[in-house]
Amino acid sequence: MRNNMRRAPAVLLIAFAAAAPRLSAQAAQPSSTNPFAGDSAAVTQGAVLFRQECVFCHGVAGKGGMRGPDLTTGSWSHGGSDADLFRTINDGVPGTAMPPNGLPNQEIWRIITYLRSVQQPAVAAAGDRARGETLFSGASRCSSCHMVNGRGGRLGPELSRVGSARSRAYLVESIREPNRRLTQNQNFGNATLKYDTVTAVTGDGRTVVGVPMNEDTFTVQLMDASERVHSLEKKTLKSLTHEDRSLMPAYDERRLNNADLDDVLAYLQSLRSATPPPKKDGSQ
Repeated sequence: MRNNMRRAPAVLLIAFAAAAPRLSAQAAQPSSTNPFAGDSAAVTQGAVLFRQECVFCHGVAGKGGMRGPDLTTGSWSHGGSDADLFRTINDGVPGTAMPPNGLPNQEIWRIITYLRSVQQPAVAAAGDRARGETLFSGASRCSSCHMVNGRGGRLGPELSRVGSARSRAYLVESIREPNRRLTQNQNFGNATLKYDTVTAVTGDGRTVVGVPMNEDTFTVQLMDASERVHSLEKKTLKSLTHEDRSLMPAYDERRLNNADLDDVLAYLQSLRSATPPPKKDGSQ
């Protein structure tokens, strides 16, 4: 009897050790439901966490910055459910400037609670979307610099999902005052460069003006207005100047009247991410 009693704790320890990986795995899986939904205290706490962790890319109150999209639109590129948002924040998005985040699960849920509190109701875009697309590709010559769904130029930011990423106010500002906030240049895989104007004067006196594709200590690669790429060694240049302005002209009312602007905005706001399909196991 005593021998059996001595063996019992050992048996229990073995059973617990076998179950521990399963328990750990279950604990690591976050709930798909936000435990703080509608909690005003969590909104306040989430706002503080957002300012600490997210504001650099996504701007004050989540309204978008040079690196990250507007998060108040309610239309997100990688899914809009609470579970999708949790996954995006926790795992990051490969190939973008969004890194994995090591925050505890409950802090991520508080940030999501805050994002829900600043989400704006969808407002139907004024203007004629079809006419806006015609203007974008034709008279306004936007497509000469901006690519949409594989068609258009490469000199400016790619706009295939701009309706999900940017608010109407941001788009208006970018069209009317393109120098005010320069977009980060991620088309070429470099999230540290802006779409600013760079002027290089070569040793033989040639002037090259373009946007930076890449730059390091020794070299710079520029794309000029004809989309020709120039790879230049800095030591051979007479000068290299970064100007805090865009190559894009300001589309004031003389260049694009308010009615035409509404039509172009209606088109741009229609360029949204497709809703991700459900996973094979049926979860969202």
